[in-house]
Amino acid sequence: MNKTLIVTNDFPPRQGGIQTFVHNMATRLPADRVVVYASTWRDGSEVRRFDAEQPFEVVRDRTTMLLPTPRVTRRATELLRAHGCGSVWFGAAAPLGLMAPALRRAGAERLLGMTHGHEAAWAQLPGSRQLLRRIGAGTDTLTYLGEYTRSRIASAVGPAAASRMVQVPPGVDEKTFHPGSGGAEIRARLGLTDRPVVVCVSRLVKRKGQDTLIRAWPAVLARVPDAVLLVVGGGPYRADLEKLAEATGVAASVRFTGAVPWEELPAHYGAGDVYAMPCRTRRGGLDVEGLGIVYLEASATGLPVVAGDSGGAPDAVREGETGYVVPGHDRGDLAARLVELLGDDALRARMGAAGRQWVEQSWRWDLLADRLESLL
Repeated sequence: MNKTLIVTNDFPPRQGGIQTFVHNMATRLPADRVVVYASTWRDGSEVRRFDAEQPFEVVRDRTTMLLPTPRVTRRATELLRAHGCGSVWFGAAAPLGLMAPALRRAGAERLLGMTHGHEAAWAQLPGSRQLLRRIGAGTDTLTYLGEYTRSRIASAVGPAAASRMVQVPPGVDEKTFHPGSGGAEIRARLGLTDRPVVVCVSRLVKRKGQDTLIRAWPAVLARVPDAVLLVVGGGPYRADLEKLAEATGVAASVRFTGAVPWEELPAHYGAGDVYAMPCRTRRGGLDVEGLGIVYLEASATGLPVVAGDSGGAPDAVREGETGYVVPGHDRGDLAARLVELLGDDALRARMGAAGRQWVEQSWRWDLLADRLESLL
């Protein structure tokens, strides 16, 4: 493998799905062959501590939003030459992949751009479709999360670039997320021992569908009176969700934990009997779920999952095997699936085991990092 320059706006300690994706992949490449060029973040001391702990060099730009400006492009080419990098990996193809021609002229032999949910949204707008076509022409490979994002991005980048697209989704650390991850302790801490629990681990934003869960909850309680909805995570939608739980009359059986430390996430998944996040598509298709790694983390923990039908979320569920996919706005269908799963111990065990096996076979970080390394 040639030395690789990773050019990314999305990198820890800033939090987010792309940040986690890029960092997990980067740490699984040979450390002496990686250089990261990333944006900075609001807390300089936290950034410095984080960078010092990495096994590879991290170069921070002064900006908090890394964009393909002439200045940033010059800096990227300087780093490419100074470190003798033969390949470039754009953490998010749009818009950073617009730098690809300049980096190729500077000596890059392989240029790879990762795509996520937002590139699928770009593919629906005429102006950004043209930019995606330029990015596709300038790179050797574009990766995609799943069939949903592939089909939309391929329509924008054109046949030649589409033929070079390769699936490289985020993975799951199956050693961190596993059955017996500490759920009993969380249940005891929250006073939920011996109660049926539906858990939703996610950022609290409208697209994720926690409001649909709350609206469906009266129908669940009618069949499973002692059930609890455990909502794990922070976000701007929390106050609205708490008001909705009060207005719906289910506040006593809905628990909000707020944000929890990363190291406690596996245990919070494990505190549930069923995982549910009925995500939905918003803003005319511009706000969609790219994949939904949370479903796979729940599967790795041994839970059956109920997913919404937004974007690529169904790519993270084997319908009828590891869980179910429901329309993101259909609280009746959602409630029916939750009641079915809560009432059938054997079904939950079978789906949870199937999900765990699927993660081990197809979604481990090391398998996906090997694929990425071969592309670089």
